[in-house]
Amino acid sequence: MSEYQSFTRDDHEGVAVVRFNHPPINLVDRTMVIDLLRLAQKLEGDTQTKVVIFRSDNADYFLAHYDLGSQLDALPVALAPGTPSLLSALFTRFSRLSQVTIGELSGRARGAGSEFLLALDMRFASRETAVLCQPEIGVGLLPGAGGTVRLTQLLGRGRALEICLGGEDFDATTAELYGWINRALPGEQLSSFCDALARRIAGFPAGGIGNVKAVVERVSTLDKETLADESQRFVADMHAPETLDRVKWMLAQGGQHQGAMELDLGELLARYPQPITP
Repeated sequence: MSEYQSFTRDDHEGVAVVRFNHPPINLVDRTMVIDLLRLAQKLEGDTQTKVVIFRSDNADYFLAHYDLGSQLDALPVALAPGTPSLLSALFTRFSRLSQVTIGELSGRARGAGSEFLLALDMRFASRETAVLCQPEIGVGLLPGAGGTVRLTQLLGRGRALEICLGGEDFDATTAELYGWINRALPGEQLSSFCDALARRIAGFPAGGIGNVKAVVERVSTLDKETLADESQRFVADMHAPETLDRVKWMLAQGGQHQGAMELDLGELLARYPQPITP
């Protein structure tokens, strides 16, 4: 039996494979966050694992997005000055792991799902079926767990603004062109490519891997104050009346469940306040 509720972990010759399996849509909810916190702690003390692949057992979803419904039940309290949110701090921990982290995307990664991928070292996606999106603007928010910051760092100002202000879905071909992912690959080749790359890296000496990651980390480390400011703005805007109205509308249209609202979230969020018909 797995020690995690929302995913499994299998290890072989220095490579760990984490498979998300949290029905119905791999929502980043309390259960998922607790599991990811536990995994981060395990990996931080793991000297045997060299590479971690993250993939999903759900063909439609890698990680859907953050659990906005839980915020309606208990609105987040203001963060202490200069403090990032728990989710932002968690994703930063993954970005700083000594292991090489690879995201394998064959379905949808929106909101916090995209932000988790952005915190990994590399991202590879299925050309036919992968979808990336930062839809937060549709309910009056910004990507608050590192997404605004990491997208600007990786893609540049203009493309980050297009993604974060447009809130639209992006296919793998465009995401590859923009630098959101490393490569778009034919779906039937995706897992074998990621497995082969992971095994190749794991076959090299740990010292060399560690030195490469350490220097790249020094060059690419994000500004702590900017990450904290991003989180502060997200939490503050969760209290805005228009945001609360839009979140309630999204949930009433079938958000956070299987169905059209989640499958086409990038398009349908722009239709507020119209009802969504299947």
